[in-house]
Amino acid sequence: MKFVTEFANVTLTNALKSRAALAAEGKPAEEIQSSLGTTYKMEGEKLTHLVNAVEVASQNTENLKRVLVVSLNEGEKAPAKAVQVEAFHYIPEFLVTSRPVQAEKKDSKFGRGGKGRGGDRGPKESPWGLSAEQKAEKKASQAAAALEKRKPN
Repeated sequence: MKFVTEFANVTLTNALKSRAALAAEGKPAEEIQSSLGTTYKMEGEKLTHLVNAVEVASQNTENLKRVLVVSLNEGEKAPAKAVQVEAFHYIPEFLVTSRPVQAEKKDSKFGRGGKGRGGDRGPKESPWGLSAEQKAEKKASQAAAALEKRKPN
């Protein structure tokens, strides 16, 4: 694949506007092409490439980055989105936009979101893991065990 030239989005967008304005005035295609040539200071093959690239860009201008003009060697296949005009292929390149990332709920007090430590454990009953009733019960059972040891048989 041999790169011949490329046209940036700004050039293509402005050329599309110029072409639409001239077409609205009822100008023929040759006059539109010569007007684009004087505006962008191009002539000959480069002007032909610009006009064809503008035609390719008009099909889908959303997120268009540039249009590459390439010629293929024997046995090479054209890319999927390439448009062939005469001996050249015009390949539109688009900007890749990422999907917006959805922020997770920030449940923790540290602001990191997600579950973190103790996420699904529920509220603690006490700082040591035992409720007041459980502590009293444990203390009573320990006291009872101590009394059992002290009792003479």
